[in-house]
Amino acid sequence: QVQLVESGGGLVQAGGSLRLSCVASGRTFSGYAVGWFRQAPGKEREYVAAISVSGDSTDYAGSVKGRFIISRDYARNTVYLRMNSLKPEDTAVYYCAANFLRLTSSPREYDYWGQGTQVTVSS
Repeated sequence: QVQLVESGGGLVQAGGSLRLSCVASGRTFSGYAVGWFRQAPGKEREYVAAISVSGDSTDYAGSVKGRFIISRDYARNTVYLRMNSLKPEDTAVYYCAANFLRLTSSPREYDYWGQGTQVTVSS
């Protein structure tokens, strides 16, 4: 069992930056690809980015490519999502999720989820 806890959300002005963290407890992230998803009110959960087990491969949704950076630190058992040039449409609850071995954009393939952290971008 992997427990995931997100942090780092908050209120920021458009054009600003935030760094989200996803910390694993119970078990380490070893062997798990990790993804970030988001869900805005009234909308379906949306894929944001994912990183492979090794950290050598990353993938981004088109809406965030070039603005967001996903990374992982095994020593800290943490995956980060650096969000730059934030826009009001980035406002959502952001979730991290872990999937054994495979980097994927499909939320149905993820085994473990955090509780989410709110990101609000004001215009």
